Amino acid sequence: MTAKPQFEPAAEPQPDRKYFTLEEANKALPYVSRIAEDIRGAYRHALTLQEQLETASPEEDVSAAQREYERAIAELNRFVDELHQVGVELKDYDQCLLDFPAVHEGREVYLCWKRGENEVHAWHEIDAGFTGRQDVSLLQHPPLEEK
Repeated sequence: MTAKPQFEPAAEPQPDRKYFTLEEANKALPYVSRIAEDIRGAYRHALTLQEQLETASPEEDVSAAQREYERAIAELNRFVDELHQVGVELKDYDQCLLDFPAVHEGREVYLCWKRGENEVHAWHEIDAGFTGRQDVSLLQHPPLEEK
């Protein structure tokens, strides 16, 4: 006997979660894009330090480099926490890919922004990810709802 595939219904909005309208996401973009750039810089710095630690010879004293790496990771985590406090989700450290939770037709979706874009102009279903991005003009009426 074969099991029937399990399909999860679209996520319903949660009362304690921050949801953005397209206008709110675009207004927040100058602030959150700066945080995303800080994240990208801290991430790249941490990767460089990690590589140095991994390629160090057994004779080298890496204690200073290890402390610097730990500081870099702590800074990275602070930046990510700052985004979360705003209600934005980081999806990619290097590309600065951000998702803004939104509500459309009674279900949760993401407004999606990527480094280099001057405004939020894409959205996707919560399970679709970056490859499922669609232009916000394709959203059917009613427009993204305020929550």
